[in-house]
Amino acid sequence: MATPIGNLADITLRALHVLQLADAIACEDTRHTQALLRAYGIDKGGTQLLAVHQHNEAEAALGVVQRLQQGQRVAYVSDAGTPGVSDPGARLVAAVQAAGLRALPLPGASSITTALSVAGAVAHHPDNGGFLFAGFLPAKQAERANAVQRLAGEPRCVVLLEAPHRIGELAQALATLGARPVTLARELTKQFEEITTRPANELSAWLEGSPQRSRGEFVVLLHPSTPAGDDGEGLRVLRLLLQELPLKSAVRLAADITGASRNSLYDTALEWKRAAPQAGE
Repeated sequence: MATPIGNLADITLRALHVLQLADAIACEDTRHTQALLRAYGIDKGGTQLLAVHQHNEAEAALGVVQRLQQGQRVAYVSDAGTPGVSDPGARLVAAVQAAGLRALPLPGASSITTALSVAGAVAHHPDNGGFLFAGFLPAKQAERANAVQRLAGEPRCVVLLEAPHRIGELAQALATLGARPVTLARELTKQFEEITTRPANELSAWLEGSPQRSRGEFVVLLHPSTPAGDDGEGLRVLRLLLQELPLKSAVRLAADITGASRNSLYDTALEWKRAAPQAGE
């Protein structure tokens, strides 16, 4: 089941009900889960908390299956968000299903969908609609650079995750994408939540602007690239519309007419506006 990614109020009523009823709770970190349960006034003994994490998931899954076969109700939670996506849980679910038992989803908080909901990065276009979840890129510099180059040709929004101690290295790797818009979302739903969208080649400078900006877990969204063939027509229509309409209206219509990326058109329109000579110059 999903647990809060920051704000404790992001738990669902259904999740609280299930946690109270569960005979056992399988968790990524028993200490973290115990603290979470106390915050909601749920009392579970130490023997009811089962450690199921990336280092013991295959073995621990067998213990969960045995409990289920005995008729016990077992809930599984990761430290934050929805398990089985980038957190442990996939092997556990697979083992439960292989044993002929049911695994029931309990939806709730997810850093991925939380960031996507405010970034405006998912295009509604037949060629680049939807998004690709890529998770954490390789830690080694050369492998990370190769991964970024492969993603550079992906026309859809790409969702990445990154830890605070590596966000600077990721920003440097993404700089090769030039002006492609990237949204950084850190500390989601927490007190110091921060969300910003900037060209890929400006991310490092933004991070270096304040030590606070490199703290917390990150969701990184690569906005859709402009589909091949759309640039010329989209920009031509945009330039014509800007002569008669406000910027936002012109961008919206140009994107609807040509199918070009609205985000890309908007960024271009802003660049034109900044570069345009002011009256009296």
